[in-house]
Amino acid sequence: MKKALVVILLILTIMAMLILPLLSCSPAGVAQTFELKYSNFFPATHQNSTLADSWSKEIEARTNGQVKITYYPGGTLTTSAKIYDGVVQGISDIGMSVLAYTPGRFPASEVVDLGLGYKTGTSATRVANDFYNKFKPKEFDDVHVLYFHAHGPGILHMAKNPVSKLEDLSGMKIRSTGIAAYVVKALGATDVAMGQGDAYDAMSKGVVDGSVSPMEVLKSWKQAEVAKYTTNCYSVGYTSMMFVVINKDVWDKFPSDVKKAFTDVSKEWIDKHAAAWDQIDKEGKEYALSLGNSIIELTPDESARWANAAKVVQADYVARYKDLPAQDYLDEVIKLRDKYNK
Repeated sequence: MKKALVVILLILTIMAMLILPLLSCSPAGVAQTFELKYSNFFPATHQNSTLADSWSKEIEARTNGQVKITYYPGGTLTTSAKIYDGVVQGISDIGMSVLAYTPGRFPASEVVDLGLGYKTGTSATRVANDFYNKFKPKEFDDVHVLYFHAHGPGILHMAKNPVSKLEDLSGMKIRSTGIAAYVVKALGATDVAMGQGDAYDAMSKGVVDGSVSPMEVLKSWKQAEVAKYTTNCYSVGYTSMMFVVINKDVWDKFPSDVKKAFTDVSKEWIDKHAAAWDQIDKEGKEYALSLGNSIIELTPDESARWANAAKVVQADYVARYKDLPAQDYLDEVIKLRDKYNK
Protein backbone atom coordinates (compact mmCIF):
# COMPACT_ATOMS: atom_id res chain seq x y z
CA MET A 1 0.00 0.00 0.00
CA LYS A 2 2.77 2.37 0.97
CA LYS A 3 4.68 1.48 -2.19
CA ALA A 4 1.60 2.06 -4.34
CA LEU A 5 1.12 5.50 -2.75
CA VAL A 6 4.72 6.43 -3.55
CA VAL A 7 4.20 5.37 -7.19
CA ILE A 8 1.02 7.44 -7.42
CA LEU A 9 2.75 10.49 -5.96
CA LEU A 10 5.64 10.04 -8.39
CA ILE A 11 3.24 9.84 -11.34
CA LEU A 12 1.41 12.96 -10.17
CA THR A 13 4.71 14.83 -9.78
CA ILE A 14 5.78 13.92 -13.30
CA MET A 15 2.39 14.95 -14.70
CA ALA A 16 2.62 18.28 -12.87
CA MET A 17 6.08 18.89 -14.30
CA LEU A 18 4.72 18.30 -17.79
CA ILE A 19 1.50 20.31 -17.38
CA LEU A 20 2.72 23.42 -15.50
CA PRO A 21 4.88 24.77 -18.35
CA LEU A 22 1.87 24.48 -20.63
CA LEU A 23 -0.32 26.34 -18.16
CA SER A 24 2.19 29.23 -18.07
CA CYS A 25 1.82 29.64 -21.81
CA SER A 26 -1.33 30.55 -23.72
CA PRO A 27 -3.80 27.65 -23.82
CA ALA A 28 -4.21 25.84 -27.11
CA GLY A 29 -6.18 28.00 -29.48
CA VAL A 30 -5.87 31.09 -27.26
CA ALA A 31 -3.49 33.74 -28.62
CA GLN A 32 -1.08 35.66 -26.41
CA THR A 33 -2.21 39.22 -25.71
CA PHE A 34 -0.06 42.38 -25.75
CA GLU A 35 -0.94 45.52 -23.80
CA LEU A 36 0.87 48.54 -25.26
CA LYS A 37 1.19 52.26 -24.54
CA TYR A 38 1.15 54.81 -27.38
CA SER A 39 2.60 58.30 -26.78
CA ASN A 40 1.82 61.24 -29.08
CA PHE A 41 2.44 64.98 -28.69
CA PHE A 42 -0.53 66.16 -30.77
CA PRO A 43 -3.44 67.38 -28.62
CA ALA A 44 -6.37 64.97 -28.45
CA THR A 45 -8.55 67.09 -30.75
CA HIS A 46 -5.98 67.40 -33.55
CA GLN A 47 -6.70 65.41 -36.70
CA ASN A 48 -3.40 63.56 -36.45
CA SER A 49 -4.27 62.60 -32.90
CA THR A 50 -7.66 61.21 -33.86
CA LEU A 51 -5.95 59.27 -36.64
CA ALA A 52 -3.48 57.81 -34.15
CA ASP A 53 -6.40 56.79 -31.95
CA SER A 54 -8.27 55.19 -34.85
CA TRP A 55 -5.05 53.43 -35.93
CA SER A 56 -4.82 51.93 -32.45
CA LYS A 57 -8.42 50.70 -32.60
CA GLU A 58 -7.85 49.24 -36.05
CA ILE A 59 -4.80 47.35 -34.81
CA GLU A 60 -6.90 45.92 -32.00
CA ALA A 61 -9.60 44.88 -34.49
CA ARG A 62 -7.20 43.34 -37.03
CA THR A 63 -5.47 41.31 -34.30
CA ASN A 64 -8.81 40.13 -32.87
CA GLY A 65 -7.99 41.72 -29.54
CA GLN A 66 -4.51 40.23 -29.25
CA VAL A 67 -3.14 43.76 -29.09
CA LYS A 68 -4.66 46.34 -26.75
CA ILE A 69 -3.33 49.88 -26.96
CA THR A 70 -3.72 52.63 -24.37
CA TYR A 71 -3.33 55.94 -26.16
CA TYR A 72 -1.72 59.00 -24.53
CA PRO A 73 -2.17 62.21 -26.62
CA GLY A 74 -0.92 65.70 -25.85
CA GLY A 75 2.49 64.65 -24.52
CA THR A 76 0.90 63.27 -21.34
CA LEU A 77 3.21 60.25 -21.23
CA THR A 78 6.36 61.67 -22.84
CA THR A 79 6.90 65.17 -24.22
CA SER A 80 7.40 65.78 -27.94
CA ALA A 81 11.21 65.91 -27.85
CA LYS A 82 11.42 62.78 -25.68
CA ILE A 83 8.93 60.53 -27.42
CA TYR A 84 11.50 58.74 -29.58
CA ASP A 85 13.82 58.01 -26.64
CA GLY A 86 10.77 57.05 -24.61
CA VAL A 87 10.04 54.29 -27.13
CA VAL A 88 13.67 53.13 -27.13
CA GLN A 89 13.72 53.03 -23.33
CA GLY A 90 10.34 51.32 -23.01
CA ILE A 91 8.54 54.21 -21.29
CA SER A 92 6.06 53.85 -24.13
CA ASP A 93 5.81 51.05 -26.67
CA ILE A 94 4.73 53.17 -29.64
CA GLY A 95 5.42 56.84 -30.33
CA MET A 96 4.59 59.60 -32.81
CA SER A 97 6.51 62.86 -32.94
CA VAL A 98 8.53 65.20 -35.13
CA LEU A 99 12.16 64.63 -36.09
CA ALA A 100 12.76 68.39 -36.06
CA TYR A 101 12.25 68.53 -32.29
CA THR A 102 15.62 66.79 -31.85
CA PRO A 103 17.91 68.62 -34.32
CA GLY A 104 20.96 66.63 -35.40
CA ARG A 105 19.60 63.35 -34.06
CA PHE A 106 18.38 62.17 -37.49
CA PRO A 107 20.90 63.64 -39.94
CA ALA A 108 19.97 61.57 -42.98
CA SER A 109 16.26 62.30 -42.70
CA GLU A 110 16.82 66.04 -42.25
CA VAL A 111 17.08 66.21 -46.03
CA VAL A 112 13.32 65.70 -46.33
CA ASP A 113 12.66 68.81 -44.24
CA LEU A 114 14.67 71.21 -46.41
CA GLY A 115 12.76 74.15 -47.91
CA LEU A 116 12.36 72.43 -51.25
CA GLY A 117 8.96 73.77 -52.26
CA TYR A 118 6.52 71.02 -51.33
CA LYS A 119 3.05 71.77 -52.65
CA THR A 120 0.95 69.50 -50.42
CA GLY A 121 1.04 67.30 -47.37
CA THR A 122 0.42 64.36 -49.67
CA SER A 123 3.58 65.02 -51.67
CA ALA A 124 5.67 65.55 -48.52
CA THR A 125 4.30 62.40 -46.86
CA ARG A 126 5.02 60.24 -49.91
CA VAL A 127 8.52 61.67 -50.21
CA ALA A 128 9.21 60.90 -46.54
CA ASN A 129 8.17 57.24 -46.83
CA ASP A 130 9.86 56.64 -50.18
CA PHE A 131 13.08 58.17 -48.90
CA TYR A 132 13.16 55.92 -45.85
CA ASN A 133 12.27 52.80 -47.83
CA LYS A 134 15.05 53.46 -50.32
CA PHE A 135 17.87 54.27 -47.92
CA LYS A 136 16.80 52.76 -44.55
CA PRO A 137 19.13 55.14 -42.63
CA LYS A 138 20.79 53.60 -39.56
CA GLU A 139 19.52 56.41 -37.34
CA PHE A 140 16.32 54.38 -36.88
CA ASP A 141 18.01 51.06 -36.10
CA ASP A 142 17.12 51.18 -32.40
CA VAL A 143 13.37 51.00 -33.13
CA HIS A 144 11.08 49.34 -35.64
CA VAL A 145 9.65 51.92 -38.04
CA LEU A 146 5.93 51.66 -38.73
CA TYR A 147 5.45 54.67 -41.02
CA PHE A 148 6.09 58.36 -41.57
CA HIS A 149 3.96 61.34 -42.49
CA ALA A 150 4.79 64.98 -43.15
CA HIS A 151 2.84 68.23 -43.10
CA GLY A 152 2.01 70.46 -46.03
CA PRO A 153 4.23 73.37 -47.04
CA GLY A 154 5.56 75.34 -44.10
CA ILE A 155 4.99 79.01 -44.84
CA LEU A 156 5.19 82.34 -43.00
CA HIS A 157 2.63 83.63 -40.50
CA MET A 158 3.13 87.10 -39.01
CA ALA A 159 1.45 88.66 -35.99
CA LYS A 160 1.50 92.34 -36.97
CA ASN A 161 3.88 92.86 -39.88
CA PRO A 162 2.80 91.89 -43.41
CA VAL A 163 5.61 90.42 -45.53
CA SER A 164 5.53 90.59 -49.31
CA LYS A 165 9.25 90.73 -50.10
CA LEU A 166 12.48 89.41 -48.62
CA GLU A 167 13.51 92.80 -47.26
CA ASP A 168 10.43 92.83 -45.01
CA LEU A 169 11.92 89.97 -42.99
CA SER A 170 15.03 91.85 -41.98
CA GLY A 171 15.27 92.05 -38.20
CA MET A 172 12.20 89.90 -37.64
CA LYS A 173 12.22 87.11 -35.04
CA ILE A 174 10.57 83.99 -36.43
CA ARG A 175 9.63 80.87 -34.46
CA SER A 176 10.93 77.72 -36.12
CA THR A 177 12.17 74.20 -35.45
CA GLY A 178 14.78 71.94 -37.00
CA ILE A 179 15.73 72.59 -40.60
CA ALA A 180 13.11 75.35 -40.84
CA ALA A 181 15.46 77.46 -38.72
CA TYR A 182 18.05 77.33 -41.50
CA VAL A 183 15.43 78.45 -44.01
CA VAL A 184 14.45 81.37 -41.76
CA LYS A 185 18.07 82.51 -41.50
CA ALA A 186 18.60 82.14 -45.25
CA LEU A 187 15.67 84.46 -45.82
CA GLY A 188 17.26 87.14 -43.62
CA ALA A 189 15.28 86.78 -40.39
CA THR A 190 16.35 85.63 -36.92
CA ASP A 191 15.24 82.12 -35.99
CA VAL A 192 13.84 81.40 -32.53
CA ALA A 193 13.73 77.70 -31.59
CA MET A 194 10.32 76.90 -30.17
CA GLY A 195 7.77 74.10 -30.27
CA GLN A 196 4.37 74.56 -31.87
CA GLY A 197 2.60 74.56 -28.54
CA ASP A 198 4.35 77.81 -27.52
CA ALA A 199 3.86 79.72 -30.77
CA TYR A 200 0.47 81.25 -29.92
CA ASP A 201 1.63 82.87 -26.69
CA ALA A 202 4.95 83.93 -28.18
CA MET A 203 3.25 85.80 -31.03
CA SER A 204 0.55 87.29 -28.81
CA LYS A 205 3.16 88.62 -26.36
CA GLY A 206 5.60 89.86 -29.00
CA VAL A 207 8.32 87.38 -28.05
CA VAL A 208 8.46 86.54 -31.76
CA ASP A 209 7.16 88.47 -34.75
CA GLY A 210 5.94 85.42 -36.58
CA SER A 211 6.23 81.72 -37.17
CA VAL A 212 6.85 79.31 -40.04
CA SER A 213 4.35 76.47 -40.08
CA PRO A 214 1.86 74.78 -42.38
CA MET A 215 -1.45 76.53 -42.97
CA GLU A 216 -3.25 74.08 -40.66
CA VAL A 217 -1.91 75.71 -37.46
CA LEU A 218 -4.12 78.73 -38.10
CA LYS A 219 -7.13 76.66 -37.04
CA SER A 220 -5.93 73.50 -35.29
CA TRP A 221 -3.63 75.49 -32.98
CA LYS A 222 -5.84 78.63 -33.14
CA GLN A 223 -2.90 80.74 -34.34
CA ALA A 224 -5.06 82.76 -36.73
CA GLU A 225 -6.21 84.59 -33.62
CA VAL A 226 -2.75 86.09 -33.20
CA ALA A 227 -1.13 85.74 -36.66
CA LYS A 228 -3.00 88.21 -38.84
CA TYR A 229 -0.86 87.92 -41.99
CA THR A 230 0.15 84.79 -43.90
CA THR A 231 2.63 84.88 -46.77
CA ASN A 232 2.23 82.10 -49.34
CA CYS A 233 5.94 81.49 -49.85
CA TYR A 234 5.41 78.03 -51.34
CA SER A 235 8.67 78.16 -53.32
CA VAL A 236 10.52 77.61 -50.03
CA GLY A 237 7.80 75.46 -48.47
CA TYR A 238 9.51 73.12 -46.05
CA THR A 239 8.02 70.12 -44.27
CA SER A 240 8.55 68.34 -40.97
CA MET A 241 8.95 64.58 -41.19
CA MET A 242 7.04 62.76 -38.45
CA PHE A 243 7.61 59.21 -37.28
CA VAL A 244 5.47 56.41 -35.90
CA VAL A 245 7.77 53.81 -34.36
CA ILE A 246 7.53 50.85 -32.00
CA ASN A 247 9.96 49.48 -29.43
CA LYS A 248 12.19 46.92 -31.12
CA ASP A 249 12.03 44.32 -28.33
CA VAL A 250 8.23 44.54 -28.32
CA TRP A 251 8.15 44.13 -32.09
CA ASP A 252 10.41 41.08 -31.98
CA LYS A 253 8.00 39.35 -29.56
CA PHE A 254 5.06 39.59 -31.95
CA PRO A 255 3.99 36.51 -33.90
CA SER A 256 3.99 36.89 -37.67
CA ASP A 257 0.24 37.51 -37.97
CA VAL A 258 0.41 40.42 -35.50
CA LYS A 259 3.39 41.91 -37.34
CA LYS A 260 1.41 41.67 -40.58
CA ALA A 261 -1.53 43.50 -39.03
CA PHE A 262 0.72 46.35 -37.85
CA THR A 263 2.40 46.56 -41.26
CA ASP A 264 -0.84 46.50 -43.24
CA VAL A 265 -2.66 49.05 -41.10
CA SER A 266 0.34 51.37 -41.00
CA LYS A 267 0.59 51.33 -44.79
CA GLU A 268 -3.07 52.31 -45.05
CA TRP A 269 -2.66 55.13 -42.51
CA ILE A 270 0.07 56.82 -44.60
CA ASP A 271 -2.52 58.01 -47.11
CA LYS A 272 -4.98 58.86 -44.33
CA HIS A 273 -2.45 61.23 -42.74
CA ALA A 274 -1.53 62.68 -46.14
CA ALA A 275 -5.18 63.45 -46.92
CA ALA A 276 -5.69 64.83 -43.42
CA TRP A 277 -2.77 67.25 -43.75
CA ASP A 278 -4.21 68.63 -46.99
CA GLN A 279 -7.70 68.92 -45.53
CA ILE A 280 -6.62 70.73 -42.38
CA ASP A 281 -4.42 73.08 -44.43
CA LYS A 282 -7.55 74.00 -46.37
CA GLU A 283 -9.50 74.45 -43.13
CA GLY A 284 -6.72 76.59 -41.68
CA LYS A 285 -6.85 78.95 -44.63
CA GLU A 286 -10.64 79.19 -44.49
CA TYR A 287 -10.55 79.88 -40.76
CA ALA A 288 -7.97 82.66 -41.16
CA LEU A 289 -10.04 84.33 -43.87
CA SER A 290 -13.18 84.04 -41.73
CA LEU A 291 -11.41 86.15 -39.09
CA GLY A 292 -10.56 88.79 -41.65
CA ASN A 293 -6.87 87.88 -41.84
CA SER A 294 -4.79 88.61 -44.94
CA ILE A 295 -3.12 86.01 -47.13
CA ILE A 296 -0.34 87.53 -49.21
CA GLU A 297 0.69 85.97 -52.53
CA LEU A 298 4.26 86.53 -53.71
CA THR A 299 4.76 87.66 -57.27
CA PRO A 300 6.49 85.08 -59.52
CA ASP A 301 9.71 87.11 -59.49
CA GLU A 302 9.64 87.51 -55.71
CA SER A 303 8.88 83.82 -55.26
CA ALA A 304 11.95 83.00 -57.34
CA ARG A 305 14.06 85.30 -55.15
CA TRP A 306 12.97 83.40 -52.04
CA ALA A 307 13.74 80.04 -53.65
CA ASN A 308 17.17 81.25 -54.73
CA ALA A 309 17.95 82.57 -51.23
CA ALA A 310 17.00 79.23 -49.68
CA LYS A 311 19.32 77.19 -51.91
CA VAL A 312 22.11 77.83 -49.43
CA VAL A 313 20.26 75.55 -47.00
CA GLN A 314 20.67 72.65 -49.41
CA ALA A 315 24.39 73.34 -49.86
CA ASP A 316 24.84 73.63 -46.09
CA TYR A 317 23.15 70.28 -45.56
CA VAL A 318 25.54 68.51 -47.93
CA ALA A 319 28.56 70.23 -46.36
CA ARG A 320 27.40 69.56 -42.80
CA TYR A 321 27.08 65.81 -43.25
CA LYS A 322 30.21 64.87 -45.16
CA ASP A 323 30.21 61.43 -43.55
CA LEU A 324 26.88 60.65 -45.23
CA PRO A 325 25.98 60.32 -48.90
CA ALA A 326 24.19 63.62 -48.37
CA GLN A 327 24.24 64.68 -52.02
CA ASP A 328 22.67 61.36 -53.02
CA TYR A 329 20.00 61.90 -50.40
CA LEU A 330 19.29 65.43 -51.67
CA ASP A 331 19.18 64.36 -55.32
CA GLU A 332 16.72 61.59 -54.52
CA VAL A 333 14.44 63.81 -52.45
CA ILE A 334 14.35 66.47 -55.18
CA LYS A 335 13.45 63.77 -57.71
CA LEU A 336 10.68 62.48 -55.43
CA ARG A 337 9.42 66.01 -54.76
CA ASP A 338 9.10 66.65 -58.50
CA LYS A 339 7.31 63.32 -58.94
CA TYR A 340 4.73 63.93 -56.22
CA ASN A 341 4.28 67.67 -56.71
CA LYS A 342 2.79 67.03 -60.16
